Amino acid sequence: MKTVLYPGTFDPLTNGHLSLIRRAGDVFDQVIVAVADNTPKLPLFSHEERVEMAREALKNKRRVIVEPFSGLTVEYAARRGACALVRGLRAVSDFEYEFQLALMNRRLQRRIQTVFLMTDYQWLFISSTIVKAAASQGADVTGIVPDNVRLKLMEKYEKGEVRQGTPCLGPSYGGFRVS
Repeated sequence: MKTVLYPGTFDPLTNGHLSLIRRAGDVFDQVIVAVADNTPKLPLFSHEERVEMAREALKNKRRVIVEPFSGLTVEYAARRGACALVRGLRAVSDFEYEFQLALMNRRLQRRIQTVFLMTDYQWLFISSTIVKAAASQGADVTGIVPDNVRLKLMEKYEKGEVRQGTPCLGPSYGGFRVS
């Protein structure tokens, strides 16, 4: 069985991510969606919340497993028996960073390939950062994120549970809410 690992912060999971997961499932027998804990980013949602949102959004997808992980992605992929990592590309700017990362991963684990999939055109403009920025200002993100994620975003912002450093579109400094 050919297993691919799709790692990410998924803060939050978007329909662009779901599209990539579906397409990876067209190529591989099993897709492990690996939700990263040890990220230098300051996520809006806790690790547990991100894992739960992904599990809920993907609960009816055959051959898709959602798992939390920490540590080096490529080492986790090796432990899980994945033959490849899948990465989505939205623009040329994504490729430069992803290419460097793929080369480093290849050096660390020769048997694990990196597979790049182009994002479907309707999701080219979507990123988790942009979704959070829009939602923080009350924008309707229906159709951009799974419904369970949309509800969690609304709940988070309505309760004022915004961590320092969360991107926003409103009064900000350098694109980040000042707390």
